[in-house]
Amino acid sequence: MSAAIDQPRTSPPFDFASAEEEFVLVMTSNRVQLLFSKSKVYVHPTSSAKDNIPGFIALVRPKNGADRDILLSWIPENVLQSDDYDSYVKVDLDPNTNTATDGGEVMVSPPPRASLSSYAFSIPLSNIYSIQVRPPSLGWWWGSLIIHTKSEETQPALFFHDSESQSTILQRKQRTKDFDPFGGQDGDLFWGGEQFVQVLKNYAALEKSTLEPSIILVNPEPEDRRSFSPKNATIKQDEETPFSKAFKDARWNVLEKLARVTRFSRKAAQNVIDNSPPSVKTLLSKPEVKKIGDDFDVARVYLAKWAMGIAEESERSRSRIVWNDGFQDILGSAVGDFELLSVDFDVERRNEVGTAEWNAFFDHTGRLCITANEVKERIFHGGLASSIRSEAWLFLLGVYPWDSDEEQRRKILSDKRNEYYRLKRKWWEDSDRQQNDEFWKDQKSRIEKDVHRTDRNISLFIECDTPHPDPDSRFAQIGTNLHLEQLKDMLITYNEYNVNLGYVQGMSDLLSPLYVVFQDDAVAFWAFCNFMQRMERNFLRDQSGMREQLLTLDHLVQLMLPKLYTHLEKADSTNFFFFFRMLLVWYKREFLWDDVLRLWEVLWTDYLSSQFHLFIALAILDKHKDIIMTHLHQFDEILKYMNELSMTIKLEDILIRAEVLFNRFKKTVDMLDRKRNENDQIHHDNPTNDTESKPLPEITDDLRGLLSRQIVEVRESERPPNAGGG
Repeated sequence: MSAAIDQPRTSPPFDFASAEEEFVLVMTSNRVQLLFSKSKVYVHPTSSAKDNIPGFIALVRPKNGADRDILLSWIPENVLQSDDYDSYVKVDLDPNTNTATDGGEVMVSPPPRASLSSYAFSIPLSNIYSIQVRPPSLGWWWGSLIIHTKSEETQPALFFHDSESQSTILQRKQRTKDFDPFGGQDGDLFWGGEQFVQVLKNYAALEKSTLEPSIILVNPEPEDRRSFSPKNATIKQDEETPFSKAFKDARWNVLEKLARVTRFSRKAAQNVIDNSPPSVKTLLSKPEVKKIGDDFDVARVYLAKWAMGIAEESERSRSRIVWNDGFQDILGSAVGDFELLSVDFDVERRNEVGTAEWNAFFDHTGRLCITANEVKERIFHGGLASSIRSEAWLFLLGVYPWDSDEEQRRKILSDKRNEYYRLKRKWWEDSDRQQNDEFWKDQKSRIEKDVHRTDRNISLFIECDTPHPDPDSRFAQIGTNLHLEQLKDMLITYNEYNVNLGYVQGMSDLLSPLYVVFQDDAVAFWAFCNFMQRMERNFLRDQSGMREQLLTLDHLVQLMLPKLYTHLEKADSTNFFFFFRMLLVWYKREFLWDDVLRLWEVLWTDYLSSQFHLFIALAILDKHKDIIMTHLHQFDEILKYMNELSMTIKLEDILIRAEVLFNRFKKTVDMLDRKRNENDQIHHDNPTNDTESKPLPEITDDLRGLLSRQIVEVRESERPPNAGGG
């Protein structure tokens, strides 16, 4: 059990005898008031799902009982009488039922106090010390609670199977209807345990421990607060890696098991570890794993099994993208068995392009001596070394023409510098606009706010070691630094360059990596302007550009992953809003910093498609489709799961998968066109033939557009007078 639970308490000793007498007294009446009920809350007696026991978690008030007498109960479904069962369901589906006027309360039989055979329990709030809360998360499908009593009795962990609870499903559907993808929702998952804790606040003082955030103290004494929530205590939230997430999951798994297991064989644990593969033994030797293992041997076994399962699944998924069975039926007669067997494509990532190889691409005048397409292919499959990005990116972003020589590029850069400073002076020297133009001031405020929270973990942007040049700025007291000011000035200057668009949140995310690579404001500015030529459609005022991309993704998933699409339809998730942020800033928040740089340079090549970023989305879905279809059945579940993939996605795996999927998409379009032409020819040759052929999937214009390497550019319409920014 966690250290927080085991610490000695110095508050006055709990009077167990008195509590026992009060409990017996309040339970002697025939009926109790049902205040709250939540269905499909399970006890997991063993690791086998077939042994899980469904029940209700409930709050009941004995006759004339005070709040401290309210019972927190868990009752298995099979021990409830039919009338009581109906009442529990009624309160579950309509929580307002119990607030009826006098005489209208829902009354039920007293819940069982304790039962070793059924795991039922009922505990007065006065005897509850704390509740340990585990929300559902990536890789942990059921949220759960563990109740800790002052008498130190062990209660089973309670698991909320929300996908089976009708009340939770209805509440989630309502939240889905109210969800605004362009609003500020964070996509946090609603679950039954959250609702229970909110209701419990009406009857008890709850306080989250600052030393152990998963613990909620119930009616804490002053000594409890000093022990678990010292006034100056803070919890440092480190960036959570996939391993640390697994370790946290492992620790919770141990806590839950210790709630019902009293002894574990150290010898049995060592046997599992000794028989683990070398990669698993390496994992178990890591300091953070050892720390957990030193606490509980069962944690080491859990991690061993977890690591072996991950390794096996990784090996299977590395080469597994299954050709859809439906297309075999549709296309088999048209293309023959040979072509169906050849739909797998060999895809291999290569080493990055280094300085020597890059220099070898050019002759003595600085002009390419191979084709631009050959260079793009090499970058697409390998990426660029950091040492050559500041030059190569200017080609990829169109600042340098591919057919230019070194002398021409020097002149281009000189002209671009002069043009940047000319644009900057237009607002820099216009004091009247800075003081009186409300739109300009609004844009500056938006820009500065976003700049000061963009990539502050990157070394260039960490410090605020320079006095702020504007005493009226909201950041005047905090300070700034040269690089933050450069970002701000470039974004304000972009408003002079693109007067119709204005600044929209997210643009700072696109500029920051460019500035870090070039570390030259004029060069970064023009690279950003060219990048925005393709990205402007993401920031249109009517959001039509984003909607079109999400609709294209919808059509792409229908065609390539039809079984997943059917599941997403049932989960009210075919709006694909969980990809909105990813597409808006090209996965800037989903991948680690170095991976973002690599991904962007791959996408800028337009080697296979100018919209290859949609195949990145398809690859992410393909990799996680089994988990989504097996475990996630509601919109907010899928939204939360996709959001929590952030910083855990392996880029190289996704790039390989995306290329394979693109090749299959291209093959699918070709085969469907051939099949459609064949059907048309049959009908032309034999117009009296009434035999109906199986309908073929529709290849929409937006899907055909994915085969093009031409960059899609959409411009914002003229800005209306007095229009604000994005």
